Amino acid sequence: MRSARLLFVAASLAAFGLAVLACGSDHNGSTPTAARTEASQPAGEPTKGSGEVILATTTSFQDSGLLDEIVSIFEQKTGYRLKPVAVGSGQAIQQASRGDADIVLAHSPAAEQKMVANADGIERALVMHNDFIMVGPRGDPAGVKGAPTVGDAMRAIATKGATFISRGDQSGTNTFELDLWKAVNLDPVGQPWYQETGQGMGATLQVADQKSGYTLSDRATWLAQQKNLAGLALLFEGQPALYNYYHVIVVNPAKHPNVNVDGARAFARFMLSDEVQRFIAQFGVDKYGQALFTPDAGKPEPQ
Repeated sequence: MRSARLLFVAASLAAFGLAVLACGSDHNGSTPTAARTEASQPAGEPTKGSGEVILATTTSFQDSGLLDEIVSIFEQKTGYRLKPVAVGSGQAIQQASRGDADIVLAHSPAAEQKMVANADGIERALVMHNDFIMVGPRGDPAGVKGAPTVGDAMRAIATKGATFISRGDQSGTNTFELDLWKAVNLDPVGQPWYQETGQGMGATLQVADQKSGYTLSDRATWLAQQKNLAGLALLFEGQPALYNYYHVIVVNPAKHPNVNVDGARAFARFMLSDEVQRFIAQFGVDKYGQALFTPDAGKPEPQ
């Protein structure tokens, strides 16, 4: 029943709030080269509706500041109330796959494809992307800044035994990071220099700052929070292999009949609309000199 789902959401929000209080302000991805399911994109503009739409999404979307703007505009334009629950992508997809959300916006392609393959999700559509970057101590003791590839950067950190702060939360970002280690035949888990926060991207960046450690971050969260991270610098960026893609997926009403599928589809249409895609293209430019995300609606799925 929907009342049970709301209790779940309330509990999730309470837990997230406690984590933020404990660790400071509080993002997920998988290897961008992984195959992605062909999207069936909802067409047309969002229509007026009523009721609540539960959005399972990522802390990176929240930490960037874009989520708050999206909530406000969506509610004004459609009449729905949007209730977001921001966690790691893996947890967001699990929540939606149980029918405890109406729609998911995440950036963990393998987990998204599994959700669709299991018939828990439908109408997966590409919305936007940003990219991952490596940040670390301004002195860069591992020499990451001079690395020719991200694999070389990871090897340099391991060889030096430099402190690396991982989210360790099974999020998309955490999955992506572990894939990078695996690609260079390294298993850092359990090493004294490798530490896991179990928190979102914002909190993990703060821990990296406090401990003079390296970490992998999405660019949007870094730009939104770098003013509070005096000890960290952006050290490695710019490789297409670090692109980080976000999709929306409607929870399948045939499998989860209690979902608000009309509201979910209204949100998907809203995110894919020309107006919102233009808004995404400009979001952050006035404050950071660059957009935090690149709009992708209507583009081919990355391979």
